[in-house]
Amino acid sequence: MRRLPSVSILPAIFFVFSAANAADDPQLNAARERVKRLESLWNSGAVSKTELAQAKDEVADAEDAALLRGAVVTSDLTDAQADEMVEAAARRLERRKLALEKAQKMVDEGLATQASLIPLRQELDYAREQSDLAQDRARVTRELAAAARVELLLEETLATAPERASEAGERYDGSGIFTPNTFARIESAYQGRFGKPLPVSAMGETAVHRALGFDHTGRVDVALNPDQPEGVWLRSYLSENRIPYFAFRQAVPGKATGAHIHLGPQSTHLAHGG
Repeated sequence: MRRLPSVSILPAIFFVFSAANAADDPQLNAARERVKRLESLWNSGAVSKTELAQAKDEVADAEDAALLRGAVVTSDLTDAQADEMVEAAARRLERRKLALEKAQKMVDEGLATQASLIPLRQELDYAREQSDLAQDRARVTRELAAAARVELLLEETLATAPERASEAGERYDGSGIFTPNTFARIESAYQGRFGKPLPVSAMGETAVHRALGFDHTGRVDVALNPDQPEGVWLRSYLSENRIPYFAFRQAVPGKATGAHIHLGPQSTHLAHGG
């Protein structure tokens, strides 16, 4: 089966996690070089401890910026990477709040003009937007992880207590065939019925599925509760067209509900060592 292309329903701004990208980031490298120079000068008493500390803080901010910066769209994050993204955005937001507070104090004391606050407010607004986007992105990643864990739960149930498998999800094997053309027909039918895109949460293989040992290639997860009107319609459409699916209602303790509809055959285990 040809691998389905990777798509997502995520916000318009995305983040790239790459050590190589961070190492090649010019702003980060410049900040680090400045710290090296100031450390050498501080050892000889040429700069103050405060100036060195400020430079180190700039490095920390540049590291967080490098983590968030990137033009490459990606939907391939793990839970840990999503948390790291949120924490980096939160640190940058807090730094800009403190910078504005410090500048406001200087204005209040007559040491600076109101105009000096304009760029700081703009930076704060941008940092707040980044933080909101990071949290939205992390939420989607966690929902994907919850859905993947539900599928893992079904597999474990099928292996240990098959009579209880229906508690984890509804399975329909249909023709056993699911192709990109099949998915295109589903998307078109859903759009025509509800006037909005099919809410795809995972298409093909993702970092979350790989982390759990699942090969999700050629499968699609749809973020619909099987019992909401759209989910009921989708299950009916799939059955009428003999398209295989799994409808998951089972919640994972301590996680998001994981309710979703998996299009295609059941995910298989990744081969070890390859």
